[in-house]
Amino acid sequence: MSFFEINKNVLISQYPGLWEEINSKNDDELLQDEIKIDITPAGEPTLCIKGLHVHSPRDPVREAQRLSESFTNTQSPVIILGFGLGYAAHAAASLGMPIIIAEKYKSLLLKAFEMRDFSDFLLKNKIIFVIGGTGEGITNALSIANELIDSSGEKKLPPSIIRNRTLTTLDEQWYKTIEDKIRTWSMRDDVNAATQKRFGKRWVRNLTRNMSAIRDLPGVSLLANLADTSLPVFLAAAGPSLDKIKPLLRDIYDRCIVVAVDTSLRFFIKNGIQPDFVLVVDPQFWNSRHLDRCLCKEIRTALIAESAVFPPVLNLPFKNKFLCGSLFPLGTFIEKQVDPKGRLGAGGSVATTAWDFARSLGAQEIWIAGLDLSYPGLKTHFRGARFEESVNSQSNRFSSAEKWVLRALRDGIPFKAPGVHGDQVFTDRRLSLYAAWFESQFRQNANVKNYGIFLEGLAIAGLHAADIDKFLALPKRREEIDSRIQTIFAQIENDFNAPQEIKERAERYENAVSVLERGLKSIRIAAEEGAEIARRALRYPLNPGQQNKVIKELDDVTRRLTESEVKEVAGFLFPPADEAEEPAEKDKFRKYLKSSLRLFEGIIEAV
Repeated sequence: MSFFEINKNVLISQYPGLWEEINSKNDDELLQDEIKIDITPAGEPTLCIKGLHVHSPRDPVREAQRLSESFTNTQSPVIILGFGLGYAAHAAASLGMPIIIAEKYKSLLLKAFEMRDFSDFLLKNKIIFVIGGTGEGITNALSIANELIDSSGEKKLPPSIIRNRTLTTLDEQWYKTIEDKIRTWSMRDDVNAATQKRFGKRWVRNLTRNMSAIRDLPGVSLLANLADTSLPVFLAAAGPSLDKIKPLLRDIYDRCIVVAVDTSLRFFIKNGIQPDFVLVVDPQFWNSRHLDRCLCKEIRTALIAESAVFPPVLNLPFKNKFLCGSLFPLGTFIEKQVDPKGRLGAGGSVATTAWDFARSLGAQEIWIAGLDLSYPGLKTHFRGARFEESVNSQSNRFSSAEKWVLRALRDGIPFKAPGVHGDQVFTDRRLSLYAAWFESQFRQNANVKNYGIFLEGLAIAGLHAADIDKFLALPKRREEIDSRIQTIFAQIENDFNAPQEIKERAERYENAVSVLERGLKSIRIAAEEGAEIARRALRYPLNPGQQNKVIKELDDVTRRLTESEVKEVAGFLFPPADEAEEPAEKDKFRKYLKSSLRLFEGIIEAV
């Protein structure tokens, strides 16, 4: 049996759908006369494309081994940029990590399967293929690869990358897009850690003031399937292109359940339309100002909020208010015991949460406007957004509005990326992270069709540009939408606020708060005890027997802390260990004591 048949059989049995994908036609495939196979002195086949060697013309196996031996990081996925005849991928298998193969040309994969036996490689390793297209599958592949690695809860390390210089040079833009997506994906942990460090105390402070809302407000899970698969949802983000839908607002309202983010609510209210829902999830005071002058006694828009929002938001005169599941341990602890609300996705932006809310309503079609994730025309938001008004009101001849906008663009570390229309647009690290989140969710929820109108910004795989005629072809269904919303709101009011349900929920709430307070007090006492043991041991030199006694005492304290049912709540504000801040200490025991002391003092402060 030929190598081609052997590899084909393995692919069909072990990688469902991959063989069909590789065999499908592609307009940008290489011509056969551009591909040349030679036999090296070592007896292995080597590959030339357009006259350029893809592998060593003497010993491609040894070349690949040297590449894999250069990696010191052996606890992360390995990405092969440019498969060629697979020598580098074969060598990387010795690292024992999942391997992601990114290859633009299906014809090269077919040629590799024809020339070499990959059966063991495919059967014994965790291989993920990203083939052709725009490379949009790389972020999903990285997520899958990291799930395959048992890291015992440790921070995920960035992937190792093996680049085939010939192939990446021949198709520089395709592989550059792949690498941009890899960098964006790898930044997530750093961005999340920085965000927690900056806003962690604010989140906890807001939650302690909003905690009773977990008892008193229903969750978004009660709105599941409101759209009943047949009703479309319109999502309004706050990008500059939102201005273009102004003439269509009545048509949008007549045809769709309308979901706005907090920033875009003012756009609707100023133009005489009240959206059905508005999402508010940011904990900061300045974010709550987006709602200024947007509300009146007759407001029919329902509020969807996260329990760590700036507290006055929950007191605003929305007729109906709902909470989504808390993103933080304190809120999650109370919710689990009192009333789970229903989690919504969090990609770092209110627009990501709003999209997941639209999906949770059961919508099969989500129409989107204002999701630019870039700076078209060097603008940041739609005309009249709170940011723009604030900048204009504070500008003067020494600090103009243009200077404020320029600073906002500069501070985000801008760069150019492919736009919707094939051009290059300005985006930044934060916005590109949001784009990666949307692309991942669009792939995972392939049953939901996402259509963008008046798209101007960053190209987002899975968001399909649609013309206005297609949107206006949707039937008018406002009466049906209002009827469904009113019926479900009435049912929720009847069930959630029934006297017996209110009483039982109040009892669960009091019990949860009591358990939380007792648990935190117990953690504080244990941490204070551990800190005192460490301080006492640092005062005087100890013999080996005394050192062992201290280690045993500290281990006992640590065990008590890790067994607490509220340890995640207390640990949320504890700063992550930073090796750069380790004290210069040669004595291992004293270094252990100092590290333990910092740990316990940090826990005491967090509690």
